Amino acid sequence: MSRGRLILQKPGEICTNSDAGVHVLREPADDSEAQAVLAWLRPFDVAGLYTGAIANAIDYVLDGARTGRYDLLGADVHPGEKASVGAKLEYEVLRSFNLPKEPPLDTRIAGIPVDIKATVGSNWAIPSEAHCQLCICTQIQLGQSRHRSWLVRTHRSWLYRGTGNRDGKRGLAVDARERWSTPLYDWTPLPVNPLTLLTREQADRVLARQPGQERRFTMLFNYLEGHIIPRSVISTVGAGKHDPVRRARSIRKNLARDGLTLLCGTFPDQRDLAAAHKITLGPEDWIALRTEGDSGHAGGEHVGAP
Repeated sequence: MSRGRLILQKPGEICTNSDAGVHVLREPADDSEAQAVLAWLRPFDVAGLYTGAIANAIDYVLDGARTGRYDLLGADVHPGEKASVGAKLEYEVLRSFNLPKEPPLDTRIAGIPVDIKATVGSNWAIPSEAHCQLCICTQIQLGQSRHRSWLVRTHRSWLYRGTGNRDGKRGLAVDARERWSTPLYDWTPLPVNPLTLLTREQADRVLARQPGQERRFTMLFNYLEGHIIPRSVISTVGAGKHDPVRRARSIRKNLARDGLTLLCGTFPDQRDLAAAHKITLGPEDWIALRTEGDSGHAGGEHVGAP
């Protein structure tokens, strides 16, 4: 059956998947297992936890601390690496929701088997063992830095056969996703890596092998004044070098000469100073601010400074 000729069966009709036994297609509201999974997820900030899990999966694939890469859409990232974000995301989601890795699918939620799928394209590869099972399907749009997810029972009647696919994987019909799935959350922004805000020339300077780390970190914080810099960016700029965090800490006086105060979220007083400027620093976040006139912090000298 080709993609252009798929005629969807409707809820109330019999699914064509004989492997799963004769069963009726149901709308989400009539699917007791789907409702149990939704009830289990309800107390969670699903969008927030998925945002963190996707960001971690992307960081893992880029491996910036060793490769110096920071953009999944960069020419130095192989298409296969982009696709592997979904595989890594599965484990990040399990960790974020404290779920077990448990067969026959990826996990069990409220005792019900659930598969976790993600795509950086427009569809998912649903394996044969997940046909007619509950799946959390996540779509990641890298170019627009956003994501969304649905809970859907991937009935074989709603799956495309595909072409040249010998392992039984099929794609989910868009109409089935739109009509007979339950959105877990709408489009949600992904964190933007601050390095992608640099011009090409600035990025080349910051990520060059020379000069040394301290001069390159000084350039980084000058270029990105007022932007939160997560620790992963520090590791990327110092890729392959010894102790880049210590090198970043040592540039405080350099930045002070430029009128900038370097704040590190490791220290409560520096988080408080950032909060006074309406900025929330995480425990591993950094930022360079112009803070002239802040009591006790003139010239970049702070109590508990790194």
